Amino acid sequence: MVIRLLFFVLFWVTAFGVAPEVSEPRPFFVFGDSLVDNGNNNYLFTGARADSPPYGIDTPLHLPTGRFSNGRTIPDILSEVIGSEPALPYLSPELTDKKLPLGANFASAGIGILNDTGMQFGNILRMPVQLEYFREYQRRLTSLVGQKQAKDIVNRALVLVSLGGNDFVNNYYLYPFSARSLQFTVPEYVIYLMSEYRKILKTMYNLGVRRAILMGSGPLGCAPGEIVQHSLDGECAPDLQAAAQIFEPQLAQMVQNLNHELGADVFVAANTKLMHNDIITNPQAFGFETSKTACCGLGPYNGIPGSCNPSSNLCNNRDKFVFWDSFHPTERASRLIVEQMMNGTDEYMKPMNLTTIIDMGVLMN
Repeated sequence: MVIRLLFFVLFWVTAFGVAPEVSEPRPFFVFGDSLVDNGNNNYLFTGARADSPPYGIDTPLHLPTGRFSNGRTIPDILSEVIGSEPALPYLSPELTDKKLPLGANFASAGIGILNDTGMQFGNILRMPVQLEYFREYQRRLTSLVGQKQAKDIVNRALVLVSLGGNDFVNNYYLYPFSARSLQFTVPEYVIYLMSEYRKILKTMYNLGVRRAILMGSGPLGCAPGEIVQHSLDGECAPDLQAAAQIFEPQLAQMVQNLNHELGADVFVAANTKLMHNDIITNPQAFGFETSKTACCGLGPYNGIPGSCNPSSNLCNNRDKFVFWDSFHPTERASRLIVEQMMNGTDEYMKPMNLTTIIDMGVLMN
C-alpha cells in the first residue's frame, strides 16, 4: 500500500509539479552545500551565489531563488514526496513562527566537512555555524510550542545532509599541491574526512536527529567543471573519480558503525556517485542528450566554473541535459536521483531506501 501511495505521489508531482495535500506534513531539515542550499547564501557576503538569471528559469516565476538549478533541487523534490512544503532557508525572513514547525534549510553553498573547505568563497555557513543555527532554531521552536512538542517535531523530522564533494573540488584538488594534498594521500584524506564527519553526525544525533539521509560525494570527476579543469581527453577526470570511489564505501561503512553504536538505523548512506553514474554512462537511456556538457555556462562543455550568468550559453531544453551548470544537476536529473533514493536497493541506499523510511516512520529515542 505504501509503495502504491508513493507511485501516486510521484505521478502527481511529475504531472502537476505539486504534492497532494496531507493533514500533517512531516518536518524536514536540510544541511550541507550547494546541492541543497535553497537561498541562505543570498543573505551572505559571498561569491557562492545563485541569485542571478538564468538560475531559476524553470521555477513558477522564472526567477532565481538562490538554488543552484534551473528549477527544483533534491530537497524540494523530497519535500514533495513526504507531503511537506520546501524547507525555507533559515536566514530567510519568510521563516516566520507559522512556518517554523515545518522545518528549515541550513545549507550553504561552498561548505564541506572541513572548516577550511571553501575558504575562497568568504562568508559561508560552515557546519559549526549550521549546527549552531539548528540549536537556535530549537530554542525558537521551544518558545513557540513548548519543549515536549519541539522535541517531538525534531525527532519526527526527515533530515537531508549533503557533504563531502567540496572537500575534494574546493579543497584537496582546488589547485596543484594544495595544503591538504601535501598533508594526506587520498586514502588518508578520506579517513580524516570520515572521522570529522562522524563528529558532525554525533552532534546531530545529540540535537535530536533520528532519521537522516546522507548524500555521498557524487561523480566528482564527471561534472563539466572538473572535466574542463582536470581531464585530458574529455572523459571523467580519473583522479577525482578514484577519490569518489574511495569516499562512497567508507561513508557507508562509517554509517554502519555509527548506527551500530547508537543501536538504531539513524543514518542512511545514499551512494550518489552510483546514482549519477547510471545516468552519466548512458544518458540516452534516461532521455537525456548529453551528460558531458552543461546547459548553462561558457568554455569547453560549458564547464568553466562560475560561468552560468546572463551572458552564458543556455540550452533550450533543460530536460535533455544532466548538468545545469558546471557542477549541479538539472531539475529532471534531480528527480531521477530522488526516485533512486526512494526505491534503490542496498547498493544505492544503505541500510534502507526512502520508501522504507516512510513506511517505518522515525525512531523516537
